[in-house]
Amino acid sequence: MAQPRASIPARYVVAVVVGNALEFYDFLTYAYFAVYIGKAFFPSSDPWASLLASLGAFGVGFIMRPVGGFVIGRMGDLLGRKPAMILSFWLMGFAMLGFALTPTYSKIGLAAPLLVIFFRMLQGFALGGEGGPTAAYLLEAAPAERRGFYSAFQPWTQNVSILVSGLVGVGLVDFLTPEQLQDFGWRIAFLVGLAIVPVGLLIRRSLPETFRASREKNHEHIPLRPYFSVAMLGLLLIVGGTIGTYIRTYMTTYAITTLRLSANVAFAATVVTGLCGVLFYLVGGAISDRVGRKPAILVPGTMLLVSILPTFRIITHYHSAGALLGAVAVLSILGVLSGSPVFAWLSESFPPLIRSGGFGVVYAISVSLFGGTTQYAVTWLIKVTGNPLMPAWYWTAAMVVSILAAIAARESAPRKLAGAANPSVQLADEIAG
Repeated sequence: MAQPRASIPARYVVAVVVGNALEFYDFLTYAYFAVYIGKAFFPSSDPWASLLASLGAFGVGFIMRPVGGFVIGRMGDLLGRKPAMILSFWLMGFAMLGFALTPTYSKIGLAAPLLVIFFRMLQGFALGGEGGPTAAYLLEAAPAERRGFYSAFQPWTQNVSILVSGLVGVGLVDFLTPEQLQDFGWRIAFLVGLAIVPVGLLIRRSLPETFRASREKNHEHIPLRPYFSVAMLGLLLIVGGTIGTYIRTYMTTYAITTLRLSANVAFAATVVTGLCGVLFYLVGGAISDRVGRKPAILVPGTMLLVSILPTFRIITHYHSAGALLGAVAVLSILGVLSGSPVFAWLSESFPPLIRSGGFGVVYAISVSLFGGTTQYAVTWLIKVTGNPLMPAWYWTAAMVVSILAAIAARESAPRKLAGAANPSVQLADEIAG
């Protein structure tokens, strides 16, 4: 029997998650400043058309995520997790710089939106490649009985990004006039993230490698049929969490354009979303180590399913800061608790030789299909129907799909698979049989 891998020092895990947080900061900041970016690069006499064009450019970045998930994710399987994570970070830094320095439509005309689309696609490629190596690294850094907790650091860092970018937004709204915010304020938010890129590169270079396959192992045949079922269930499990995440990050735009609330209240909703994620993602991962992945997904997930519509009705009825922030807090906590165990389940369901690429492709495809279209879709639905509850209906449908997938999934937590030397292999054998 293979000896269990000892956990690596916590400082190395911090190095991984800090890099992940820096990458997601820039991508999420675009969503928060979509209204201002739309006016700068996609001017139109119709504010809705400008916003939709801006969100469309945001969504186009998701097209490249599966490509990045395959190319950089597979690189993580063949060359190691560390070089793959460093490459994705270099690409992200270049995309951040290019976007932050792109002149507006009024300065260079059609070249401006074209450059924006190019940099968003490059950023999508980098982020698609980030997911697999990072997830594999965190899982392999963890003792078997704490995989859920360690794996939860990946979505946890995304919420650190939500919190930080929300705080930056609140600060800019408080210190700048609306005209200054439109002219250059949104660029400051991107440059804040860009300034930390050298630090991210430095700390990632200090990481030890957790997996380095030999040439013989790289050519070893891995039967993929058992893992196709894992991949399909993974796609469906991530749907609810992905759509929920991008609806929660959409609340800044929703509060300004639909609820007609002030910008500082809108960004406060983002801060609440990020804070809830920071406080509860690791809790959700730790709970899944104790009770199993399935119960940890199903219980809060079902509570979330029945809460989405009522909370949105409260938001749209009262149109107040208190109603918005309270509802966002409830939905965020339940969404975080139910979504956290999914990362561990998907990571430990693939063997090491295809873990980085397998997780990266599945996660990137799900985020591309559903995350990249969510904000555009709900904005369009609100405009066409005039119904401010459309985000709630959209999210509810996604949660139904995810809960059904969780019911169909096999348990993968090591404590629930007592006596299994390799839970990932046992899971695959059960599915194959």
